[in-house]
Amino acid sequence: MTAVGLPMAVPAQDLPARVRIHEVGARDGLQNEKTVVPTEIKAEFIRRLAGAGLTTIEATSFVHPKWVPQLADAEQLFPLVGDLHDVALPVLVPNERGLDRALALGARRIAVFGSATESFAKANLNRTVDESLAMFEPVVARAKSDQGAHAHVRGYLSMCFGDPWEGPVPLAQVVRVCRALIDLGCDELSLGDTIGVATPGHVQRLLAALNEAGVPTSRIGVHFHDTYGQALANTFAALQHGVTTVDASAGGLGGCPYAKSATGNLATEDLVWMLHGLGIETGVDLDRLTATSVWMADRLGRPSPSRTVRALSHKE
Repeated sequence: MTAVGLPMAVPAQDLPARVRIHEVGARDGLQNEKTVVPTEIKAEFIRRLAGAGLTTIEATSFVHPKWVPQLADAEQLFPLVGDLHDVALPVLVPNERGLDRALALGARRIAVFGSATESFAKANLNRTVDESLAMFEPVVARAKSDQGAHAHVRGYLSMCFGDPWEGPVPLAQVVRVCRALIDLGCDELSLGDTIGVATPGHVQRLLAALNEAGVPTSRIGVHFHDTYGQALANTFAALQHGVTTVDASAGGLGGCPYAKSATGNLATEDLVWMLHGLGIETGVDLDRLTATSVWMADRLGRPSPSRTVRALSHKE
């Protein structure tokens, strides 16, 4: 439990007053687990996250079960949390078939998942970057149509800061794919540091380059991995640029099954501790969130990697 008054709120200049946390633990976090988590546990996890004050919780992915067996229960899971009316429940869809499945269950926030590099596009999607964009075009168009009930569409972009096969990724290359996703109709982008190699100056240079290409900061979210311990520093750099949407995973769950050097996502608790210390509103109850991550860690049979979870729960 947090001590009374801690963390002490000491605002820094020129930072957002509020940040929306895009919680990815239930999808991106659990998809890497080798042991299949029961559907009822996933639903309870989402409910507990909502109870902690998170208002955007990525629920699942409508991919073929062959590719991500952990998320094969999407049709069973989504109806179990459909009554959370005050919570946005985005779902990942890889193609039109996935979109059909999601829309049939009433999903109205969807995400597509692309790559800034050819190597990762091939590994993850078995397509070139341009072929993947062509695949997304009808998905986004249909999601935004009347038949898709004008769904909100997020475009994930992996390998924005470095690629395990290609090394450094030129800014112009990332900007081109981001601009293409916006032109397809994506409402929001999530810039992924999939292998955790970004540093703060790189973050701010990429955000500035996107602005110069006509992509406003208001449509950009950031998704950092903590491979080299840089996730919070990179988040702070993004906040300084005006970013107000940050992806994080409760308890630090997750990585990427197609990029073996990718370790866990930025832990939501670590993010909340920093944001609250900066006087930035999140709407999140840190004690309830920590208890939720401890509960899930117990079900996974291992402690949470989040330092804040360990400090607040006194577990090493």
